[in-house]
Amino acid sequence: MKKLEIIIRPEKLDELKALLSGYPVKGLNIANVMGFGNQMGVIKKYHGAEYKVDLLPKVKVETVVENEDADELIEKIVAAITTGNAGDGKIFVLEVQEAVRIRTGERGQDAL
Repeated sequence: MKKLEIIIRPEKLDELKALLSGYPVKGLNIANVMGFGNQMGVIKKYHGAEYKVDLLPKVKVETVVENEDADELIEKIVAAITTGNAGDGKIFVLEVQEAVRIRTGERGQDAL
């Protein structure tokens, strides 16, 4: 199993949820987060004065999928979410060694 940690622009969340609904994704965790990447924030102007915003709002979506679904799903996410501008986000892919459904004690793929 693979855990996908998808960090995107907040305005792209609805597009991502619509995309994921067409795949065998059995659950999502969504959190509002703040951060910066290579661009180290942005410079904004307010009444002629410049100020730096170094933590930008992002949305972090986490899901666990079967190994064979991960690569195709990642390609679809990149194609759907990209704007071509800095700050589009990142996808982190982690190996999941085990999953356990607390209510029933089911393990592995059955726990998803």
